[in-house]
Amino acid sequence: MPRPIQATIHTEALRHNLARARLAAPDAKVWAIVKANAYGHGIERVFEGLRGADGFALLDLEEAQRVRALGWRGPVLLLEGVFEPRDLELCSRLELWHTVHCNEQIDMLASHKTKVAQRVFLKMNSGMNRLGFTPQRYRAAWTRLNALPQVDEISLMTHFSDADGARGVAEQMAVFAAITRDLPGERTLSNSAATLRHNLTTAAASNAPELQVACDWVRPGIAIYGSAPDFPEHRASDWDLQPSMTLAAKIIATQDLVAGATVGYGSTFTAEKPMRIGVVACGYADGYPRLCPTGTPVLVNGVRSRTLGRVSMDMLAVDLTAVADAGFGSEVTLWGRAANGATLDIDAVAQSVGTVGYELMCALAARVPVVVQD
Repeated sequence: MPRPIQATIHTEALRHNLARARLAAPDAKVWAIVKANAYGHGIERVFEGLRGADGFALLDLEEAQRVRALGWRGPVLLLEGVFEPRDLELCSRLELWHTVHCNEQIDMLASHKTKVAQRVFLKMNSGMNRLGFTPQRYRAAWTRLNALPQVDEISLMTHFSDADGARGVAEQMAVFAAITRDLPGERTLSNSAATLRHNLTTAAASNAPELQVACDWVRPGIAIYGSAPDFPEHRASDWDLQPSMTLAAKIIATQDLVAGATVGYGSTFTAEKPMRIGVVACGYADGYPRLCPTGTPVLVNGVRSRTLGRVSMDMLAVDLTAVADAGFGSEVTLWGRAANGATLDIDAVAQSVGTVGYELMCALAARVPVVVQD
């Protein structure tokens, strides 16, 4: 029989989380972000749950081809734009919209021979200092694009660096508003954190003109996969988000420890008193972080417990003290939803190892069987 570990993609949770993003920005259209193979979930696996979006945004042409192959005929946006001139041919053929964030991409468009003008999203570096034209150079870039016959509509775009924290978005929004005030075109500003924490309703209620920037599209990513973009200030349940991925395995052995016995490589955990532990068919080769320390939360038969000692390549140990009926074959939920309905936030697991839920989702190993559940 197959090894007892499985990831489950919850289609209904994806639908719910997408609807939650719409509720936060009711006047905006919604990009479903499916970059990084839909945050490790698999583009083909999430498509049914996210097809209610107004468009799909992703990184590269291979992902765009997969979305089109699924039958999607609506907008598809390349978030980093094109990387070489020949990419523009596929943009024309697949009717892709694409980001322009540097002069080199404008040069490619200027040299591109096409009968069909393209929709582009001109990106401003309003403070993230990653991609985009600085505010001082943004209007010049817009003027260059606007003069090209290869370009149809120009939309305006930026990305927030601190939407999930105390610094917020006001400074960047004020910069964006000042530079783009009289430029035509749709706007897209908000990632998951900005959509949930700084939506249009919040901006209007604050009576702060610099926050009332028109937002035609929002770009929720991690939120539609059921992770809180501002954890630990808020948990997923605080935002009414549901986990879209569950990683679960089974106990394949138990051990009874005496006081002083140790667990795993390096003997990093020592039992202070007699206790019972379970050995679980999940390790770092499955995508579970090797550096998760003793105390990382798990659910055993839906009851909250903890890991013990180091994570091995194929196994990890869990404490069965609070779960007297657990034994060989018992369910262990590493993150997501247990059979009894209890949930374990992926963010809480990620926090134990000093990372974020994004990384755990994206790190799910290819050897883990995945099923899709409606």
